[in-house]
Amino acid sequence: MLHQFPPDIEALIQAQMASGNFHSQEDLFRVALEQLAAQDEEVRAIEESIDLLDSGDPGIPIDAAFDNLRAKYNIPADA
Repeated sequence: MLHQFPPDIEALIQAQMASGNFHSQEDLFRVALEQLAAQDEEVRAIEESIDLLDSGDPGIPIDAAFDNLRAKYNIPADA
């Protein structure tokens, strides 16, 4: 597949090819696209984690939490 890139993109491609890390432009594009896909997966996982936290247990007020602990461990309220 032949494609004309703008000069700034072509310069980036040539710089990467000159690094010797890639055997062909196809290898360069494959690695770049795989990295983008992995990055997208990471973003989706983070978003899912955030959604899970947002939809989680709303918790209880701190006073109620301390009351529960006092009751569980038989600690008087004035202690």
